[in-house]
Amino acid sequence: MQSRAGDMRDSGRSDEIIALQSAESGMQLGRALLHALHNAGISVLYQDREMKIVWARNMRPPWISETVVSDTGVSDTGDSNGILPLAQAERIGAAKRKVVASGNPEHLELSIPAEDGVRWFQIWIDADHDDGGAVQGVVTTMVETTEQKRREQTLKTLLREVSHRSKNLLAIIQSIATQTSRYSDTLSDFLTRFRGRLQSLASSQDLVTSSNWRGAALRELVSGQVGRYGADPVRSLRFRGANPYLNPNAALHIGLAMHELAVNSVSYGALSRADGFVEVTADLTAASAGETALSLTWAEAIGANDNQPSEKRFGSVALERVVPASLNGTAKLEISGDRLEYHLVVPRSNFETD
Repeated sequence: MQSRAGDMRDSGRSDEIIALQSAESGMQLGRALLHALHNAGISVLYQDREMKIVWARNMRPPWISETVVSDTGVSDTGDSNGILPLAQAERIGAAKRKVVASGNPEHLELSIPAEDGVRWFQIWIDADHDDGGAVQGVVTTMVETTEQKRREQTLKTLLREVSHRSKNLLAIIQSIATQTSRYSDTLSDFLTRFRGRLQSLASSQDLVTSSNWRGAALRELVSGQVGRYGADPVRSLRFRGANPYLNPNAALHIGLAMHELAVNSVSYGALSRADGFVEVTADLTAASAGETALSLTWAEAIGANDNQPSEKRFGSVALERVVPASLNGTAKLEISGDRLEYHLVVPRSNFETD
């Protein structure tokens, strides 16, 4: 008998220890979940069937004023939602009543005006069923997704911009291919010239991409195009004047013009000689309606022995027609005696000066 009584006492103590351990484990779990809610920015609200607030955790504006319901307090203010707009509060209230009536969960996405733009939230509303399956309350979970939404919108904007610029670049390539074939005598001649022009576009595009699609500085663009043909820009290029920042379209087309001039100079002009150099001058001049225009001049001494081709080639067509037309500007290519000059004037919409 004594042994049996001792066993019963030991069993009772064991049950009590297990209960205490279970309670302590539950408290630890509760504290851990509260930390998780706070760190993740998740708000949770429990209401009964009459929409009275039973408890709330991690509530913050715009859901409910912290002076009304805190993480340790309870309020009976019903569907009071702090600074939540009335229309949004009514939408959430209707969804909660629907959950009480049907027992099925609801999911909402809300956009709420804020001082710095719009805040976005995902809302989950779930029914709390008793043991008999009846709905005894609703649990509302609110998660802010503003940063995720902004990233998504930024990505969509960037993708649209990439698509737009890709189409423009393909149109430029198509035009170059058409014009190059028109002025090429053989397939080999076409491929040589076409590859060079594609490489010129790629070089300008690298500058545009490295600037996060803002564009390219004129001096860097000119120096890069001249330097691609083995000439040392420090010796063979004398750049003077302003250094505006070209937008992407201007960078590609002015880069193409500099490519054509550099190729011609290496083949027939100043850069074909060891001591030759070219001068590029950029001036900001007053244009119509008081706007500022960029006046760009390429000048070089071609020498008496330099054999400039007399017939029209794609290079001159690009310089005098394609490039200025693409930039709403004007251009003139002049070869007289021992000097070659190219003048290009483009309006303010193609560059920045700050």
